[in-house]
Amino acid sequence: MIGNLIEEIGEAKLIGITGHVRPDGDCVGSVLGMYAYLSNVFENAQIKVFLEKPADFYGFLKGYDQIDSTFAYPGQFDVFISLDAGDIGRIEKADKLFLGAKKSICIDHHVSNKGFGDVYHIEPDASSTCEILVRLFEDEYMDVDVAKALYTGIAHDTGVFRYSCAGPDTFIALSKLVRYDFDGSRITDETFYQKTYVQNQILGRSLLESILFMDGKCIASSIDRRAMDFYGVNSKDLEGIVNQLQVTKGVEVAIFMHETGTLEYKVSLRSNGKVNVADIASYFGGGGHVRAAGCTMNGTFYDVLNNLSLHIEKQLNEM
Repeated sequence: MIGNLIEEIGEAKLIGITGHVRPDGDCVGSVLGMYAYLSNVFENAQIKVFLEKPADFYGFLKGYDQIDSTFAYPGQFDVFISLDAGDIGRIEKADKLFLGAKKSICIDHHVSNKGFGDVYHIEPDASSTCEILVRLFEDEYMDVDVAKALYTGIAHDTGVFRYSCAGPDTFIALSKLVRYDFDGSRITDETFYQKTYVQNQILGRSLLESILFMDGKCIASSIDRRAMDFYGVNSKDLEGIVNQLQVTKGVEVAIFMHETGTLEYKVSLRSNGKVNVADIASYFGGGGHVRAAGCTMNGTFYDVLNNLSLHIEKQLNEM
């Protein structure tokens, strides 16, 4: 565990920061929050951010325009920091930069994270990586840019503060952030709730074609490559669909998958409490949280669904 982040970074002159593939709100918030914070602490250091380009609506965050999505850098970093990634495989193109650094640091909140890098700080009970950073960051180096980024991440990983992962420590962290002058409602409206017309269309199609099974305890839907091409959407446009499936009355587990290759699906799992979807995702090479997890699986839609159902049913029967 990290006692003092500034001391861990030390006299570093070249610092790298990255997050997981297909970055979500907590990933973007923690990466850009770290960038803004370290820019205040180490004014003479060179700080590089490596991340798949996030959605445009994160453009208001400091450091967004500094994101390098090529992951191409010839030098060796003094310190390289991984944020919100459950294992080193989740940072993919940045793994060589991370492993090649003089010192590597991992900060994360996924229960499936066993720790990687020279130094790692894992808080599986935290709502988000951004919540952890609020506690690690020193007040004298905080400012509105840091606060906006961390607020964004906490808002996204807690479903705008309504998921069970938002505990007392989460709201203590939020109380520190809202002291700064920014419009939190606008952040959640524009980055969490707001959808484009096409996103609403694909959401509607996903709900219309969803299926209930296991006596209504599970719901599933999928979008294939052909449909994605028809609507002109990518994986980022599909965020939030599984959460909408999850609120179906009587459902314990929601499954949404989209085709990423021939007989290959990116699977998102959500639980309402009775099923540990992190265990299921981990079995299939993925990971996440008890109530929110994901993995990549091969086969047809029904192959994937049948394989997942065996594990879901086993947990429900053990209750």
